[in-house]
Amino acid sequence: MNTTRPAPGPAPAARRGWFPLTVDGLEALADDTVAVTLRVPPDLASTFAARAGQHVVVRHRRPGGRELRRAYSVCPPPGDPGALRLVIKRNSSDGFGAYAVDSLSSGDVLGLSPPTGGFGLPDLTGGHHVLLAGGTGVTPLAAMAATALRGSPDCRVSLVHAVRSAGTALLADELAELKDEFVDRFTVLHVLSRERRGSGLFSGRIDAEKLTRLLSLLDARPDGTTSFSLCGPAALVETARTTLAAWGARPELVGRELFSADGTPPEAETGTGPGLEPDPETEVAASGDERHIRAVIGGRSTVVAMAPGDRVVLDAVLRARPEAPYACREGVCGSCRAKVVAGSVTLGRQHALDARDLAAGYTLACRARPRTDDLTLDFDL
Repeated sequence: MNTTRPAPGPAPAARRGWFPLTVDGLEALADDTVAVTLRVPPDLASTFAARAGQHVVVRHRRPGGRELRRAYSVCPPPGDPGALRLVIKRNSSDGFGAYAVDSLSSGDVLGLSPPTGGFGLPDLTGGHHVLLAGGTGVTPLAAMAATALRGSPDCRVSLVHAVRSAGTALLADELAELKDEFVDRFTVLHVLSRERRGSGLFSGRIDAEKLTRLLSLLDARPDGTTSFSLCGPAALVETARTTLAAWGARPELVGRELFSADGTPPEAETGTGPGLEPDPETEVAASGDERHIRAVIGGRSTVVAMAPGDRVVLDAVLRARPEAPYACREGVCGSCRAKVVAGSVTLGRQHALDARDLAAGYTLACRARPRTDDLTLDFDL
């Protein structure tokens, strides 16, 4: 899960720790998808109070198996905006999604990190929010739509959901109820890639030409009165991002979140830290010098050396501090974000940090390699 919207984040303490929460209910949304509601004790209500668009990391160790981690957007059910509900899809035969769909039961206990992330709608009083979702990418956008419509009586919201068929459109009934509640301010369009509809505009994959036509239909404008939030597969999000840029949308009003980096081209490596200049990967890989990393997590500082088998900074940090935050290890979810306080790193392909994050000195431990012999990362900032 990758976030690029510059929204206020939680206090540093809210990013840390794991909490055991009990599964309170499960609802099958499709053959391969389940909605999981978790019971939040009263003393943790403020810890797990989520802003629309934020996500949690689920940590679970199956009996006799490996630890599974996955980031999921918080998607409260209608009528209960404070509930902690996650929409979980089976994406492989042995991941957490498969376990949740096939084996998870009410009463089971899962370890969760508190909500985090910067994905969310900008403050656009009286403006128009256009949301583009692909597949399960609708989960944070549905929450964002409901929050915007109920919190800003002057705004409009339009949601375009790209799915394979009408039967695979998650949360369709809930979105229809939201449409009935805000009939004059909320529009929902489904574009079906594997099912023919009367209009070609709503059939097939969304490409640049089709997206431009949809923007016109929705009366979206590149003049600062419309914001755009993109969430879904990397190919769809990248197509939308480049189309919006060419169309003239303001970059600060375009937010995106990915659930997977699959299908995206490698990005150029960038440096993070004092005196930044991109370093060729070969130079970093060829260095045989022992490099030390000071990791600040939960207010406590620990120094560890990179070992010969360590590919990235996170490998070294986890040996000394197994509680270090991470989830996807693909540079997508942003859970392992840390600020470079001293030294510098080379950052490989990633999708969670934007230019402003990099300029502020942030990096991802799962994609960073030291450029200096001594490196200090603060996971609390």
